[in-house]
Parts: sequence; C-alpha cells; structure tokens
Amino acid sequence: MKRDLFQKPKMVEEAAQAQKGLLWILEILIFVAVFLVSNIATLIVMLPIELVLMFTNGRYLSAIAANDTKAVMMIAEEIASSNAYMLGMLASEIIMIVIVCLFCKLLQKRRMTTMGFCKKAAVKEYLIGMAAGFACFSLAVLLSVITGGLHLEISPAFRVAPVKIIGIFLLFLIGFMIQGMAEEVICRGYFMVSYARRYPVYAAIVANALIFAALHLLNSGISILAFVNLFLFGVFASVYFIRRGNIWGIAAFHSVWNLVQGNFYGIKVSGMELSDSILTATTMEGRELLNGGAFGLEGSLPVTVVLVVGTCMLYFWKSKEQKAEI
Repeated sequence: MKRDLFQKPKMVEEAAQAQKGLLWILEILIFVAVFLVSNIATLIVMLPIELVLMFTNGRYLSAIAANDTKAVMMIAEEIASSNAYMLGMLASEIIMIVIVCLFCKLLQKRRMTTMGFCKKAAVKEYLIGMAAGFACFSLAVLLSVITGGLHLEISPAFRVAPVKIIGIFLLFLIGFMIQGMAEEVICRGYFMVSYARRYPVYAAIVANALIFAALHLLNSGISILAFVNLFLFGVFASVYFIRRGNIWGIAAFHSVWNLVQGNFYGIKVSGMELSDSILTATTMEGRELLNGGAFGLEGSLPVTVVLVVGTCMLYFWKSKEQKAEI
C-alpha cells in the first residue's frame, strides 16, 4: 500500500468530514472561479482609490484639460507606480481574504481551523514566521552578494530622509501583511486543503504550487528559473503550513519575504519595482542567474538553493511530540 508524502493533517481530515473532495479538474475550475471573483472584487475596491489619486493630481488634471493624451498616459503610469497606489493595491486584497473565507465556510461548510486559523500560539507562530522570512531571504541576498550577483549600499533616499523611509517601510509592512495572508489563504488554506480531501497530500502540494507559480506568469521579467522558484516557494509554503499546523507562520513568512525584497534591500518583488527602500541593490550585468535580472532575486539560483534547503529542513523536521514517540 502506497503511503502519502505526509499523513493527512487534522485540518484536511476535518475539511473532508464537512464535505467530500471533488475530482481534481472540478477543484481547479472552482478555484479559478473563486480567484476571478476575488480579483474582480479587489478591482472594485481599488477603483475609488485610483480615482482619488488621479483627480487629486494637479498635473494629471492639467493634462486632461489640455487634451494631452501622451501626458495623461505618462502621469497615469507614474501614479500606478507610486507608493500610495501600491499600498492601496496591497490593502485591497483584504477583500480576497474575506471572499475566500466565506466560500470555505458557507459553501464548503468548513471551519476556519481547517484553513489554518488556529488560536493556539497564533502570535508566537506569526513572529517566528516573520523572523524566518527575513532570515531566509537575507541568506539568498548574501549568497548573491558573495557570488558577485548583487551590490548593496545605503539608498540615497534613506541617507536624506531616514524617518520618511522608515515610515514608508512600516506602511508597506501592513500592506504586505494583508497581501501575504491573502495569497496563503487562497493557495494553501483553501485550495491545498480542498484538493487534499480526496487526493494524497503530495498531490495537493504539487497542484497548489503549480497554480501559485502560474498566477505570476504575467509578471514583468518572468523567466523559466523564476517560474521554477515560484513553484519551489509554493512547495516550501505548503510544507511549512502542514508542519506548523496553522496559517499564521507561513503568512508572516510570505509577507516579510516580499517586504524585505523591495522595502529593505531595494530588489524587485516578482518583477514589481518599489521606489523607496533602506538599501539599494545593483544587479551585476551578465550575472542574471545570480541576481534574477528583470524579475528580481526570486529569479535566481541563490533563491533556488534557499528554498530547496529550507523545504528539506522542514520535511525532516520533527515536532516535540514526534520526538517523544521515537
């Protein structure tokens, strides 16, 4: 008899008791529907934010009054890359969390604990996840710097206005806390658990990791290695979620992983460039395998190494209860 990669965790068993799992193709189609509804809702939430940013921008209004289409488009692009727009976009993903949780609770009849929302040690798990996220991404940065892929220095903006940059950093911390949780809720808390109700856990890990990577296919600068690393991150996140038995830790890890890329190290976040950071990272030409090129460090070999090693460590990690059984 074949054994699963992991024994089905308690959250999967409880979800299966509430409602049986569906065929894999139906699970994927339902996921696509939930994802599309969530994104449409996010766009609706973002609309008033976009309108406020546009119609409080004097240059934008002047360009419209002058019927200067080229200037209108240029200023609109500037607004879309501004901190205010980015923060609004990150914060608006709270609606995705709400919709996915409602879907699981009302239609799949699942308790929130089956999505990893466990009360026990929630704050402790979140803090551990934050520390792990910072440490793991920093290790990838260190590997890239040592191998000549990146050069780091204090950013000019931080030298001039450190208080302002720290303030922006804290605002983005809140924004990425929402964004990281949203992606973990839909990919791990919802889809992976739903898929594992009927299929082996390893199949659910692979399926959700592939979907997670596919969601980033339209990002700027995407490459084959970047896609592979996104898949590996999905695997890592799935194993973390299962091993720790809650969503708090991996949501914190994911949030801080994204935060420190752009707002601490000044590196592109999955192809997205942020304007203000504490450090500035310069990519060395011809060393794209070591720095990720246009996609950012997530498209590099150092991140591959960190994710593979991290996943292996989690896989062979044993809890206190497991050690006591030996």
